[in-house]
Amino acid sequence: MSAELESVLAQINGTRPVLEQIANKWSVLILAVLCSRPSRFNAIKRSLDPITHKALAEALRRLERNGLVNRHVVSLKPVAVEYSITPLGRTLQEPFVALIEWARQHGPALAHAQAAADAEEALAGAEAGS
Repeated sequence: MSAELESVLAQINGTRPVLEQIANKWSVLILAVLCSRPSRFNAIKRSLDPITHKALAEALRRLERNGLVNRHVVSLKPVAVEYSITPLGRTLQEPFVALIEWARQHGPALAHAQAAADAEEALAGAEAGS
């Protein structure tokens, strides 16, 4: 393996821990919601239906631990918790908006490719069974 390739792989591997924190199943969507406005837990949950209570709580804790989200207890009765994006979290807004837009534009192409691959697999399975 060339030294240049090894260097590129080392850089990619070096980013893995960070990417695992911000690019998981729900973090991108949670941060997208919070970029538009601070929100309470249940408002975030409603925006991201079908996220579970447990998954949202874990994701918010992880995002808060990583300095991407602020948690603020609002002294109302009953007590409420509001989450907002931090300045560090805000730096992810542009790439996340681009990623979400890419998903909107190319989602149908992905679905088409998946359907074609599934049909091909089903045909191969049927031929193997005959």
